[in-house]
Parts: sequence; C-alpha cells; structure tokens
Amino acid sequence: MSSTREVIHSVVQEHYGKVAVESSGCCSDSSYGNTLYVDQDLSFVPGEAVNSSRGCGNPQAIAELQPGEVVVDLGSGGGLDVLLAARQVGPGGFVFGVDMTDEMLNLARRNADKMGATNVEFRKGHLEDLPIEDNTADVIISNCVVNLSPEKENTLAEAYRVLKVGGRLAISDIVVDGDLSGLPVSEDQIRAGLSWAGCIAGALTVAEFTRLLADAGFQEISIEFNHHYQSSDFFGKMPESLSSLPESVLSDLVSRFGSASIKAVKKG
Repeated sequence: MSSTREVIHSVVQEHYGKVAVESSGCCSDSSYGNTLYVDQDLSFVPGEAVNSSRGCGNPQAIAELQPGEVVVDLGSGGGLDVLLAARQVGPGGFVFGVDMTDEMLNLARRNADKMGATNVEFRKGHLEDLPIEDNTADVIISNCVVNLSPEKENTLAEAYRVLKVGGRLAISDIVVDGDLSGLPVSEDQIRAGLSWAGCIAGALTVAEFTRLLADAGFQEISIEFNHHYQSSDFFGKMPESLSSLPESVLSDLVSRFGSASIKAVKKG
C-alpha cells in the first residue's frame, strides 16, 4: 500500500469515525442526510443511520432496484442506503455494505439490528480491494464515496469485477464539470487547499470519470449533474487559501463542482 493511499485512508477514517460517534444517539428529526431523500419514507430507518449520512445525492433514485436483486453499497457508512435498498429488494434479495471505518461498521450493524433487517451484511474493506466475490451483484450503489478513493481506477475495476454480467452501476458522486483551468490558482493549489474527507479534493472531471469507467470495462456510461455548488454550500468551511479569492473568482471555482448521478452497465 502506497504512503499516499495510507495517508488519505487515515484522514478519511478519522473524519468518518468521528461522524459515526457524533451521530450515535441522535434524534431522527435532527438529521443531516434526509434532505437528499425528500421523496422517500425514512420513518422506518433508525435516526442514527440518517444522521450519519454525508452523501451528495440519492443513489436510490437512480438505481431502480427490483425485488430479489443483490446490491453492494460502496462506503456504506451508518447503513442508510443499505437499509433503504434492503427494503426495496425484499427478503428474496440481499445487500452488502462495505466500509473501512470500524465506528461506521459498528453503527451500521446496530442500525440493522434495530430494524430487524436479515437480508444485509456489513463487511470491512477498502473500495480498492472489495471483500466481495466475483460476479456477485446485480447493482453497485454508493453515495459520494468514489471521490474519497486515492486509487479510483482500482475502485471502479473492483466494482466491475463484483458485478454480474448485465449488472449496473448507479452512484452519486461529486464531479468537476469541465475542468479547473483559467483560474488565478492552479488545480494543484485548489486540490491541496480542499479536504479529501470533505469529498471535494478527490473529485474527478466528467472526462476523467468517463475514461476510468470505460477502462474498467463499463458501457452505456452516463453522468448527469443534479446540482452545481455555490459558495454558501460550504457553510464557511472554505480553506483560507481559497476564501481569500475575490468573490467572483471563488463563485466561478465552486460552481465547477457539482453532485452528479453516474450510471453504467457491465455488458461482459
């Protein structure tokens, strides 16, 4: 494992471990994640699962899950998407959640126990080396997680490996619309000033995402933006190296990042 990969994994684990701890015991009506699931009933999901969600979209809305399907959720966190998917695939289906953070795995298992969910399993592992057998899943989902991987080509290759032929990828992620050129700071400076754990520093461009998906073997690739960010979306958390930029420049920079729905198919 490279030192860069170790450092990024460590930063992400520390951040999301704290999120898991802070989310435990919270009330469901004070949640962070439910704003992205406005069209879904979350009343049956434990509040801790909702509160621990730090996604950028709603993969449930694009996955079109069917009864009996097998689903793998990359970076399953506190279990929100796994539990929602488990209800959709029903007792004849199954959902695996993969996460590398012990605190999140413990929280997710507690949430599954609270629901009495018997068609789910949470496994510890990295996205770059999924603890899932070949040709297992009908659907791969994830919510703002691929951008956290320091080796995205391996992550997407692993997603392809565990999908059955005819299986589909349906994920939400932060993507750069266009590129980061033409600004008074370089792309390296922009990414260095942003947090990996905050999901922005590792965001791919549309062209990069498309290329890596194709290199992994995926076909029928589509990337559609749901929301382009504004400065106010960062809630005052913009690093000083970037917040000192003129407002017009900062607005231009931030608007190049957005949440997107990404779909692709494993044709075999």
